[in-house]
Amino acid sequence: MLMAALAAATPTTRPSPTPGPQTQRALAEYKVADTAMVSQWRITNAFMKGKDAQDHRRSHFAFADALLTSQRAWIAYRDAACRVEGGVHAGDVRQALIVAQCKTALTNARRLQLKGLMASE
Repeated sequence: MLMAALAAATPTTRPSPTPGPQTQRALAEYKVADTAMVSQWRITNAFMKGKDAQDHRRSHFAFADALLTSQRAWIAYRDAACRVEGGVHAGDVRQALIVAQCKTALTNARRLQLKGLMASE
């Protein structure tokens, strides 16, 4: 009787589901987008450091520091926004897919935004 009570009281854990092929593709696409965005960030950051070094207008504006601050804020925004978007499907097998697609879209947009910052000369 004690064994039956212990067995009933022991919670059963379900193994976490393995992402399906569509989710795996979405995660791979996000990784590619993130790698491209990080590469663009490095290029843009180097450009901003160059602007700081030249400071030909004597503005004393810290371009590279501002870029770093904005990137950190953007990452927090992206992660929170996609968590909310995926949260609509909480507990659903599509949640990871939706989050990955959201992060890919926002990350691709950020890459283009970072690239555009260098064209504003």
